[in-house]
Amino acid sequence: MSVNAVLTRPEQELQPIRIILVDDHAIVREGVRAVLEDHADFLVVGEFGNGGEAIAAAGALAPNVALVDLKMPGLTAPQTISGLLAQVPGLRVLVFTSFGEDALIRATLDAGAIGYLLKDALQHDLVNAIRSVASGEAFLAPAAQRQLMELLRKPHGSHETLTARESDVLRLIAEGLSNKQIGSRLNLTEGTVKGYVSQILAKLHLDDRTQIALYAVRQGLVSSS
Repeated sequence: MSVNAVLTRPEQELQPIRIILVDDHAIVREGVRAVLEDHADFLVVGEFGNGGEAIAAAGALAPNVALVDLKMPGLTAPQTISGLLAQVPGLRVLVFTSFGEDALIRATLDAGAIGYLLKDALQHDLVNAIRSVASGEAFLAPAAQRQLMELLRKPHGSHETLTARESDVLRLIAEGLSNKQIGSRLNLTEGTVKGYVSQILAKLHLDDRTQIALYAVRQGLVSSS
């Protein structure tokens, strides 16, 4: 075997980064695909207009990286991210969006995204971001960096900090019940349930009911299906 053959084999055996695009705007997906097709180490294996479609197909496509828009019809971005990670362990998620609201950034980071890039970024920033997250390194726009520091300063509390009744309410929220339905199930007034919800949010340092549901799934308190 020649020396040249030995030296070139590793490059020939390198597998491209398998990428799925999850964005409800076809023109955005088309533009991103055009950029990525110029790079031999990228392979777009799927495009989806909403999170539900992406989650349903992700297992068979076995992507390495998912580019996920922040605001789409149907599932929220955190729900989409959580669902994709459940289907493809080891998947790296890069949020690629026009929006930079702090609460939404925090929710996506908490759901498991390790990259956050705004759509006004330059093409080489997108390429670098994908390569970074594919290798397991965070790639965060300045706004997301601020939220990451906030998460580090205010880590989520553990499930053990909740009372038994608060835990009951948490599980029912994760099952999709409204305050009124939870009250009926637990023989509580709607106002009392609302108070429990506020206590849960405060104790776990969460922002909304969606994050409560994601927390419950991660802790194994309810099924993700």
